[in-house]
Amino acid sequence: MQLQVIAVGERMPSWVREGYAEYARRLPRECALVLREIAPARRGRNYDIERAVAEEGQRILAAVAEGTHVVALHVSGKPWSTADLAQALERWSRRGAKLAFLIGGPDGLSRACLERADETWSLSRLTFPHALVRILLAEQIYRAWSLLHRHPYHR
Repeated sequence: MQLQVIAVGERMPSWVREGYAEYARRLPRECALVLREIAPARRGRNYDIERAVAEEGQRILAAVAEGTHVVALHVSGKPWSTADLAQALERWSRRGAKLAFLIGGPDGLSRACLERADETWSLSRLTFPHALVRILLAEQIYRAWSLLHRHPYHR
């Protein structure tokens, strides 16, 4: 099963690239985590937030392959525990479907992305920088995988 992370933002700081890569590297080939970066909308002094988010949403949705099970990361989503995520990972794996996690830009995900999502997950009620969400997502997927495979990482 390949897990795709579709995230708004390019040219992330080294600590973001390294943090994400560390957890993605730990996952086995049968649970590969692949990052697809989406160019953010241009933001100037008087930019229209709704238009920028809609533009990013179009780019995100264009990157989602047909037949993909989509999980949008959004503050209004369901709060999952690590055990919940592990169960979901196992369920998705049994289905064998493609899977994509959507991470919005600094102003969030578009309504179209949320409507396209099969599931919506909230990492926390806190608001995180969108770049940090990549690392948190990769770590939680690795943690859920380690729980399923009785790896000592999750204690």
